[in-house]
Amino acid sequence: MWWVTIVDGTLVRHHPEAYDDVVAAQTAADRRLIEGTLAGLRFVRNRMGHEVDHVDFVQPEAGRPGTDGGRITAWTWKSVPEPTLAPLPPRGQAWEMTRYRAYEVHLASHTIGETFGRVTAFLKLAAAKAASVTDFSAPPPVRSAPGR
Repeated sequence: MWWVTIVDGTLVRHHPEAYDDVVAAQTAADRRLIEGTLAGLRFVRNRMGHEVDHVDFVQPEAGRPGTDGGRITAWTWKSVPEPTLAPLPPRGQAWEMTRYRAYEVHLASHTIGETFGRVTAFLKLAAAKAASVTDFSAPPPVRSAPGR
């Protein structure tokens, strides 16, 4: 999960035009699905190790018929309680709630394989687009992170 969110952030910051082109090429429904899935993964990334452990997010599905035979890709994301946001400033609360809602809609009750398959397919497209339009002799443009 860390790698997926790091790759996404790197593409957004250093190859914004290529990233935006790939986003724009998606249907409206696919765009919402990809953006929501990435936001949900950011929620998990930000909570892991601080307030919760990975076992709070996933449910193993060992050997159920029709699954991947117990592989981690068949595990399901669990629904989780709303985070406690009181210590955060209002802007931070809004940011975290947006990601929590994205988690509940786009990850909870879906398999790990489904969610990671979706975002890795998108990120591969974005990376290929970035590579095809990048002038490797010049430094990449930098776009500041949202909220900074």
